[in-house]
Amino acid sequence: MSARARAVALKTVVWAVCLAPLVWSVWRFVRGEASVDPVEEWLHRSGKTAVLILVASLAVTPLRRWFAWNVLQKSRRLLGLFAFFYAVAHVGVYLYFEQGLAWSFIWEDVVERPFILSGTLAFALLVPLAVTSTKGWIRRLGRNWVRLHRLVYVAAAAALLHYTWGQKADIRDPLLVAAVLAALMAARVWWSVQKRSRGGSRVRPGSAAG
Repeated sequence: MSARARAVALKTVVWAVCLAPLVWSVWRFVRGEASVDPVEEWLHRSGKTAVLILVASLAVTPLRRWFAWNVLQKSRRLLGLFAFFYAVAHVGVYLYFEQGLAWSFIWEDVVERPFILSGTLAFALLVPLAVTSTKGWIRRLGRNWVRLHRLVYVAAAAALLHYTWGQKADIRDPLLVAAVLAALMAARVWWSVQKRSRGGSRVRPGSAAG
């Protein structure tokens, strides 16, 4: 299989896997199998999916470096955009269906509940990252693009905190995701230390965030 064919196959798999939670939720709703509170169900599913896909996007570079799976790099931007898509859906459901666009209550929620504040921070950081994910922005920002997109780790940590606090009792899933994120961040720190010990090297924009 050619490199192009492998890239196309990988992107097809990414599309299928990332759309599966949305398709499954719609299917359950159409068949009348959704929970008694479908809004709450989709709020949780969209938020959890956003976190999982975001962490998956951060795993692309480590997996590529550890196993020489260079084709994986083709999926990182797509994964990041899918994470943002589900984050937008999550925030949209909260703003419109949960709060009815009552901005005074929303602001009160953000200020008084750390759970909501951490989610707001995560989403606020993801917006500029999604906007500047195009090749045009990479060219415009140059090395500043790399610096900006390092914020993805802060966004992931804030999103994971939001996810953890949102669990009523069982936090095993968030803790597992936290362990994966910690391992990915540790790997990044290790590589940075190794690069400095070798005297450093130039980093190509679009290659560092993740």
